[in-house]
Amino acid sequence: MILVADSGSSKTDWLLHIPQQEPVSFKTSGLNPYFLSEKEIARIIYDQVPEMLAYADRVEEIYFFGAGCSSPDRHEIVSNAISGYFPKAYICVDSDLLGCAYATCGHEKGLCCVLGTGSNISFFDGEDIFEGHHGLGYVLGDEGAGTWFGKTLITDFLYGLMPADINRKFEETYHLNKDIVIKNVYQKPNGNTYLATFSKFVSEIKTTPYGQALLEKGLTEFIETNIKSYPEYHKYKCHFVGSIAYFFAEELTSLCHQAGVKTGKVIKQPIHDLLAFIIKRNER
Repeated sequence: MILVADSGSSKTDWLLHIPQQEPVSFKTSGLNPYFLSEKEIARIIYDQVPEMLAYADRVEEIYFFGAGCSSPDRHEIVSNAISGYFPKAYICVDSDLLGCAYATCGHEKGLCCVLGTGSNISFFDGEDIFEGHHGLGYVLGDEGAGTWFGKTLITDFLYGLMPADINRKFEETYHLNKDIVIKNVYQKPNGNTYLATFSKFVSEIKTTPYGQALLEKGLTEFIETNIKSYPEYHKYKCHFVGSIAYFFAEELTSLCHQAGVKTGKVIKQPIHDLLAFIIKRNER
């Protein structure tokens, strides 16, 4: 059996390959080793997917691709957390960007973008990824991501910059004030996922002038600061993975076209494409 995981900061999709059967899916919250310790990750797995652990003795290989898994020490945190439950399995931990590349590019060269809770980009040469200077997180980066839209919406609301009708709708939906926001962003854990929850509001207002301007600003910022940082970006297809890219695909592809960016796949969840790639690769 092969177990594959695709983890962002908000959630983790797991898919178990059982020969001659349909894959079995599981979900946990995000398992980002920048925000969670080895013990915290292990506890989340134990508490949220006990049914997955029932297969532990039969799983032979585990491939975990996650946000925050860009260095060997972070790989070790996740690997150690998983290995306690799957003693017989070979475990490979790598970045969500490599998983994005496998799911979208396959073995072809291309740019791979993550636009979900956070945002990031890498160049894939057909075998490995080459990360740039991006992926700075929700405080310094995350252009065009859920955290960016959530942060912009909240600051516009608190500063009184929203149009009156949208301001009322936002207030009725979330019942926010400055103290609530400060507490959740600065005093509680996972401020990034808290901010990203407000990005759903963009879908409700995207046909308004304010919503259109907000979408254009956030997505254009990603294109300008991330995609165009690669001098030869126009030579390759640019693939996207994540909820923001998926739900605002029309706006994203239009802005990419205007900027001379060739869009490839735009998928919400790479987990099924990722599992298919790994199975096919292992059969070679």
